[in-house]
Amino acid sequence: MATTPPVQQLTNREQAAPPNSSATTEPAQRSRPTTSSDAHVKPVAIPDNRKVPEALPLNSEKAKTNPLARFTGRVFRKPAIQEIVREPTAGGIVFRLTPDQRDIDILLIQDSKGRWTIPKGHIEPGETARQTAIREIGEEAGLFHIQVLSWLGKIHFQYRRIDKLVLMTTQIYLVRAMDNAEIPTKEQWMKGVKWFRFNEALDAIEYEDIEKLMLVAKNKIRQGL
Repeated sequence: MATTPPVQQLTNREQAAPPNSSATTEPAQRSRPTTSSDAHVKPVAIPDNRKVPEALPLNSEKAKTNPLARFTGRVFRKPAIQEIVREPTAGGIVFRLTPDQRDIDILLIQDSKGRWTIPKGHIEPGETARQTAIREIGEEAGLFHIQVLSWLGKIHFQYRRIDKLVLMTTQIYLVRAMDNAEIPTKEQWMKGVKWFRFNEALDAIEYEDIEKLMLVAKNKIRQGL
């Protein structure tokens, strides 16, 4: 395969990203236990527009929770965890070079809640993570003329499903769209699918861990893989 042409230098925002992102560290780091000395540490203000890990609700979703739901949530305790479920998933950061070969387009899908993310889904029995990424890109984005170039990393997160604790991992691949004339097509449950210029995709993506892997992906593309 011919070497991918270089793209523009990284922006200040991209240079600021740590080279060893927590999104690519396996396994995920555990939180440090709270100590008595923590009580004297002044809390650090965090901007409201920060990105969040994929499993956590967005601030905009928390704000939409009605007062009755918040009240009942305090009064009625959640059921105890009865089961731990592991769910392996896989997806791809799909890119193409712009016509002038100087920038990168990233394909994002918009889920049913209006959040922009990458095509991904559960690994079916008998599938490899790589095969799942290819299948999900076809199903969710309607792209079939693609090439998987490399593995980018694995994201670990967890969430609660009634009385179950779900431990989910998502393996992410770097995927190149081979036919620029192929038009992305969304699934019915989705709100949208769209090509974004790279920096616009960074702004649109809702999840911090995927954003970090997008920066890893651009480095690989810029270096010719």
